[in-house]
Amino acid sequence: MTAEDRGFEFVPQPESGRTFTGSRTVSIADAAADGRMSFDAIARFLGDIGNDDTDDAGFADSGLAWVARRMQIVVESPASAREQLTMTTWCSGTGKRWAERRTSIAGSQGAKIEAAALWVHVDPESGRPSPWGEQFADTYLQAAQGRSIDSRLRLPKRPPESDVHEMPWRFRRSDHDVFDHVNNASYLSVLEEALGGHAPPFPLEVHIDWHKPSTCDEVFRVVEAVTDRDMCMWLMVDDDVRAVISGQPAR
Repeated sequence: MTAEDRGFEFVPQPESGRTFTGSRTVSIADAAADGRMSFDAIARFLGDIGNDDTDDAGFADSGLAWVARRMQIVVESPASAREQLTMTTWCSGTGKRWAERRTSIAGSQGAKIEAAALWVHVDPESGRPSPWGEQFADTYLQAAQGRSIDSRLRLPKRPPESDVHEMPWRFRRSDHDVFDHVNNASYLSVLEEALGGHAPPFPLEVHIDWHKPSTCDEVFRVVEAVTDRDMCMWLMVDDDVRAVISGQPAR
């Protein structure tokens, strides 16, 4: 099932409203064995440019807290170690308690990556979703151009009962973030493991839905279903699904 099948689209950069552009270099540590930028490194760069944007906009001490709900990444042409990346990000849609962040990445050696992530705004104390408020609206809504989005998860919530492969999984303490949960980017190391060191076909479309936070103290299993079109992985603790990841050739 492609992005279009799931009702998802990558909207173009707006002609008006706030956008933010930064640059980063892909380090050796960001590259897989085949030399391409790994998917967990891509997710980490996406998080970093988002933080740079909100800091630049004056939100560093605002008390706003956001939780990732879903993310879509299309790697049209992969980045390589030592490649300089130009990353442009903006708000591309909103709901009452959530917003979508679009990011477009272009590399000095031809890399081209498009991404969109849905973030839910939560109350820092209760952890419950809450409206994002006037400061956010004044800064970001013009770029969203009135586009309304839902917060539904897109991938199948449960694995099939047959034709699956399972492997054990453990996160490391170094995978934790400042909230003492597994960092969002670390989940995509599951995809790298499933690839088994083989270079995937490009362009490649990757989707991830986050169901619940995880910690390194838990014992996971990855349930993987592969077809001739795609692969889908459910990261589970016992029968509790924490995240779902899919990868397939992009159309």
